[in-house]
Amino acid sequence: MNPHRLGWGFAYSLPFGMASAAILLIGMLMHSKEVRWPKGVQLPLLIALISWMGLTTVTAIHVGPSLSKYVEVLKVLGVTILVACVVINRKQIIGLIWVVTGSIAFFGIKGGVFTLLTGGAHRVWGPPSSLVNGNNELALALVISIPLLYFLSRNLSISSDLAIIGRVPVRYLKRGLQVSIFLCAIAAVGSQSRGAFLAIGAMGAMLWWRSKSKLGLGILILLMVPAILVFMPDEWTARMNTIQTYQQDRSAMGRINAWSVAINIANDRFLGAGFATATRVIYAMYAPDPDYVLVAHSIYFQMLGEHGYFGLFLYLMFWFSTYRMAGRLMAHGMRDPTLEWVGELGSMAKVSLTGFAVGAAFLSLAYWDMPFYIMVILLVTENWVRQQNAERSYSTSVEDGASMGLQLDGGAADVRARPSSC
Repeated sequence: MNPHRLGWGFAYSLPFGMASAAILLIGMLMHSKEVRWPKGVQLPLLIALISWMGLTTVTAIHVGPSLSKYVEVLKVLGVTILVACVVINRKQIIGLIWVVTGSIAFFGIKGGVFTLLTGGAHRVWGPPSSLVNGNNELALALVISIPLLYFLSRNLSISSDLAIIGRVPVRYLKRGLQVSIFLCAIAAVGSQSRGAFLAIGAMGAMLWWRSKSKLGLGILILLMVPAILVFMPDEWTARMNTIQTYQQDRSAMGRINAWSVAINIANDRFLGAGFATATRVIYAMYAPDPDYVLVAHSIYFQMLGEHGYFGLFLYLMFWFSTYRMAGRLMAHGMRDPTLEWVGELGSMAKVSLTGFAVGAAFLSLAYWDMPFYIMVILLVTENWVRQQNAERSYSTSVEDGASMGLQLDGGAADVRARPSSC
């Protein structure tokens, strides 16, 4: 959310993120018994990816700038690993979903109101000096948040344990979340992001497919699409139409040039070029058009150019395993009625990850933390389900053992009461 960017004066530049991470680490050291390493392949894969990034940084073409970026990435991804070790019970899981989703939904609500008041004539921007500062980045963040908002609106009963949320009447919470979803969608469209427009289409189709109320949601989508198209100004329509005529768009051709650079780097250097690839030196070596220097504008080509084919492989394996984990949670929800919310979380997480996979194909957001927090949410939820099943199995075995003991005791009493035949 970068809440300090909404302030002024000295608060605007204070390292609140570093301070909160330090407090978290101190708390973990003071309460080590409450820290657990979650089972699953995701964190080992993430650590392997981080280690590979360290190797590509040492061998980078521009070592200095790459090292600075590597430190930033370590801070972002390192905190996600710490959070995965302290979120254990259901209350903490739901609280994490509220915090992660609400942090982005705040800008969606504000941006949606702004878009409605201005008729979509201006773009919606994120908090300054953040990874979601740009209109494209914020739009993708909003697209990813919508399925999680939908999940919260359908499972408000499990939010009652949270102190602040539990005090608000359920009907108000439900309506508030529904309004938030609408405003986030309006803000995403109002950002005039072409990548987000494609992500909304892919995510909307999957959201409809995963939803239990397909008819109602389908009618809502069919009503919203023409309303949005009529409401948005001609500038927005003209910008979306450039998707079909990308050859005439200098920005689109610049991205294709950057993607060619990433492929050429990976073909030439097994370890990639390091984090700093958008430089005139590298473009002079690998670009079809060396005069148009641009960042990768794609998580896939970003990973390919910066860390080579193996780095891209680790990155894709990480997200593939995360997507499969969401599918396992869906299966848990279908098998056990008491875990229905777990199944819906897995379903909506799949929708969010699909939006990220499509929308981030046109943005340099490979190290943005929100998708990694979705992984954390899924990972700790799966561990919680595993713990619940283990406790149930233990309780059942104890009950069976006690029942067997009673039967044995009763049989022994019968034997003792029966007179001997000798």
